[in-house]
Amino acid sequence: MSAGNGVTRRGMIAGGLTGSMLLAAPAFGAPRDPRVLTYQGFIDRGTPAFLGIRYARAKRFALPEREPVPMTTTDATSFGPLAPQRGQPVSAVSEDCHFLNIWLPDPRPGAKKPVMVYFHGGAYNGGSVTDPVTQGPYLAAQGDVVVVTVNHRLNVLGYGWLQPFGEQFRHTGNLGQLDLIVALEWVRDHIAAFGGDPNRVMVFGQSGGGAKIATLMGMPEADGLFHSAATMSGQQVTAQGPGNAWKRMQAFMAQTGAKDAEALESMPLEEMVEGLSAIDPVLGGSLYFGPVLDMVHLHRHPFWPNAAPQSLHIPMILGNTTDETRAFISPDGPVVTGLDWSNIAERLGPQIKIDLRPDWVVKQYREHFPDWSAEEIFYAASTDGRSWPGQFIEADERARAGAGDTWVYQLDRESPIDPQRGAAHTDDLPYVFGTLGAEGSFSGTGKRAREISAAMIRAFSGLARGGRPGLSNWLPYRLPERQTLMIEEDRFAMASDPRGWQREMWSTAPYIQPGI
Repeated sequence: MSAGNGVTRRGMIAGGLTGSMLLAAPAFGAPRDPRVLTYQGFIDRGTPAFLGIRYARAKRFALPEREPVPMTTTDATSFGPLAPQRGQPVSAVSEDCHFLNIWLPDPRPGAKKPVMVYFHGGAYNGGSVTDPVTQGPYLAAQGDVVVVTVNHRLNVLGYGWLQPFGEQFRHTGNLGQLDLIVALEWVRDHIAAFGGDPNRVMVFGQSGGGAKIATLMGMPEADGLFHSAATMSGQQVTAQGPGNAWKRMQAFMAQTGAKDAEALESMPLEEMVEGLSAIDPVLGGSLYFGPVLDMVHLHRHPFWPNAAPQSLHIPMILGNTTDETRAFISPDGPVVTGLDWSNIAERLGPQIKIDLRPDWVVKQYREHFPDWSAEEIFYAASTDGRSWPGQFIEADERARAGAGDTWVYQLDRESPIDPQRGAAHTDDLPYVFGTLGAEGSFSGTGKRAREISAAMIRAFSGLARGGRPGLSNWLPYRLPERQTLMIEEDRFAMASDPRGWQREMWSTAPYIQPGI
């Protein structure tokens, strides 16, 4: 196998059985296991698939090197290994993690289908594209698009800043981004053989995946490699500066006991992963790694002081969910348990990324929502002051710069699986991928979930196909109207500046991008 010991074809099919009964298979029948170039794929839930295709190789802290198409038949029926990260990933983990996966609705080389390339979330520290929710057979079939998903280097291996050690490390700090650029070059050069159109490549990503896309929109080396973009609860207004990046690298070295670059280059992988438990010296909490304003590959902040001019022509969808923080601040955890009016300000303060008095913030929300509980206000304020500002800043900056092809959505539909969750971070993913019945999905599989999924697949695939969402009533984002598509339990509706007073309130102080 080209992919190492990843998730297997058998496991894929078994794990996806429930979802496959919910959605129709492609209309072209039941083809034999497909072969493209020298890659031998398989039929994944009715859709031709190629998993674990190597697009690059890289030594530790070195630039990725393009991987040519193999000369001999190569198995492509299992995922490649994940990037090393904290926690216990289900799949194999390796620094050798430069693999992508392809699902295609039509295996003919001349089909020229639009291409949708997905970058995974998990900030810049974790995650992968092997998650059942973000696998591509249903999106490819229903959207009539080629779906590509990409793994790449993360955390200290992808974004550690070693340039102060010498010129040989001048490319560090953004290696994870450079991996994505090489993957997009691979798509440009080879996707036509898989029935894709290299002139209609859309990148989309959720959370950290969206942030990676926002960063690429300001990187000259990415210019021309994609033609439309969608970010889902993921933004990168500013990158981290080299000073803070070096502080973080020093914290990592202190945690591992490394004294110099040579120690980092030879350190066993297990010790590298253990070093990620260091406390962030800038923001506190877990150690942040992310793109660096290095003046080598990233010469400006992605959306500060304005939207990067190189990407203003790129049609873009930006989305968010109403209750983002309910996904990672548990109602049964220590932050929310025992929450009341006497302690809400104290508990809210550490959760927001805009330096306003928490008690004053609580007062504003109570005045606007007098019937809400302390818990409801806590989640609304923490979402609005933590997860949402980067999205409206990016949308506003594009509008100010005249980027007319910009569309914004807000997922407001609460999960029917877990009512306490509301419409939380990641909850839009199964609608876009059509993976309603997958493990980890909170969408449910009922009629309304299927309606939303069909609409979101039309919208996203439409952007890839022709540069406009495939929903005719979705109005573009303009100032001062700030038209937003509201995705609700009972309707799709356009709303003008739906959280207007919250946006104005949070805009009274600067937004501090996590990691800056």
